[in-house]
Amino acid sequence: MMARLIGAHTIANGGIDMAAIRAAGSGMSALQIFTTIPKFYGDKASIRPERVERFKSALKKTKIKPQHVIAHASYVLNVATPDEEKWNRASAGLTKELERSTALGIGSVCFHPGAAPASDVKGGLKRVATAIKNALKAVGGNTRLLIENTAGAGQTRGRSAEEIAEILKNVPKALRARTGYGLDTCHLFASGYDLTKSQKALSTILDSFEETIGEPPSFFHINDSAGGLGSNLDRHQLIGKGQIGQEPFRWLIKDKRSDNVPLILETPQKLYEISDDDPSPDPYDDEMVRLLKSFERSK
Repeated sequence: MMARLIGAHTIANGGIDMAAIRAAGSGMSALQIFTTIPKFYGDKASIRPERVERFKSALKKTKIKPQHVIAHASYVLNVATPDEEKWNRASAGLTKELERSTALGIGSVCFHPGAAPASDVKGGLKRVATAIKNALKAVGGNTRLLIENTAGAGQTRGRSAEEIAEILKNVPKALRARTGYGLDTCHLFASGYDLTKSQKALSTILDSFEETIGEPPSFFHINDSAGGLGSNLDRHQLIGKGQIGQEPFRWLIKDKRSDNVPLILETPQKLYEISDDDPSPDPYDDEMVRLLKSFERSK
């Protein structure tokens, strides 16, 4: 078995270059970052050339390959909404995220599709596809736009393989290679997919996504869940400290679909207030990476 591409969304105090350095300190080979403040649209935020250069230099130093880096788009980008004004701004924000990430030369951007009323599910999924199309047409390059499955709270879309497939079906074929999807384990569990039954049951869930969408996931978010099965609660926990437990993550690490795609921890950090110039990796990240690597080595 090849070594898995294990990474995390590390603390970026001091800049995204410091996030890369901290990731490497935990022995990570993948990374997730924000390119701008995630609570704002970022639809007018560009990325300064010196920031790009510092980040690229940090990746070279750490030997984390750019194609194994994911940018997580802003949480407020609701590209499923029927509200035209909000959709226009969210769509512009997604395009600008792709522009910043392309400047950084990284592999992909992941984003939450957003919410649409139950009476307008198909319309909402088409609006997500239109936002993807607009972004990919506006920004050339190799950086991909990847849909992240959701925990299914309220009117959020992208909670099932069928909804993700419907979005991607509406992306023009000429652009399809530059998009795809990824799976968050907490979101899967919270939206009703029982990852805990058996290794075969987990494999069957991944089979259903691959068969319905027509391709395997392009990344995984590796998170335990504070909420129970079908709770729709998007609250991440350290592996083994939530309702999923350790064993399903061992099964996932052994599954062929976890090979050669970023496996990104979005689990709690211990030292959120670390100083800007401190390159120390987070103790919880260290613990989680060691745990995942032990799963990789086990029979």
